[in-house]
Amino acid sequence: MWDGYLSSEYNSLQVAINRSFAKGLMVKGAYTYSKAIDYTDDDGWVSVGWNWAPVFQRNRAAAGYDRTHVFQVGWVYELPFGKGKSMVKSGVGAAILGNWQVNGVMAAYTGTPFTVTAPGSSLNAPNNTQTANQIGPATLLGNVGPGQLYYNTTTAWAAVTAANTFGTGGRNILRNPGVWNTDIDVTREFIVKERFKAQFRGEFFNLPNTSHFNGVSSGSVTSGTFMQILSSYGERQIRFGIRGTW
Repeated sequence: MWDGYLSSEYNSLQVAINRSFAKGLMVKGAYTYSKAIDYTDDDGWVSVGWNWAPVFQRNRAAAGYDRTHVFQVGWVYELPFGKGKSMVKSGVGAAILGNWQVNGVMAAYTGTPFTVTAPGSSLNAPNNTQTANQIGPATLLGNVGPGQLYYNTTTAWAAVTAANTFGTGGRNILRNPGVWNTDIDVTREFIVKERFKAQFRGEFFNLPNTSHFNGVSSGSVTSGTFMQILSSYGERQIRFGIRGTW
């Protein structure tokens, strides 16, 4: 059956800056404060977590791709040294320090939501999601690594024991870690001949080597790795190169 019975919505506050400053500095950035709400994240042949009419509205919640805060800023800065610049205009210093440019991109955004689930053996509702019972406040502990809890567990969540009963936890009510990342690019151009130029590039991805953690390994209340974050990605990478143009 083809039927438009699902919907999604997105609301946001968006602020941007695009400014060229004096002496070789340009900054461009944007901040978004938003909320995306839907019934399912699928596209095409969709499926929902609860496909029984009395509880169908439980599907409506924060989208799995929702990020409350997203901030990004980029900049280009021509260093004020060398011929035609405001400092060290001539001599050996100008030859060494001239024609350098520093570019960067910094991004920071909150994590995506996830659902705390439980075994559905007592639910007797095939193709429906069983969530855990929320028995107390879900406190963010922020710990990462094997045996470490990102959220509290025993005081907040419990498996569902009553037959034919859905858990009290909702869809996408907790969030995975966010990300903070800074990439830097340093370049210098050398004029070899009138029509030939060489450019040195030094690229530093995740320059501060900020920890980037994947999401919770398991959101199932009976899993041995429940509420544990066991992996990361995006370690610092440094790359150098030379580019010629003619």
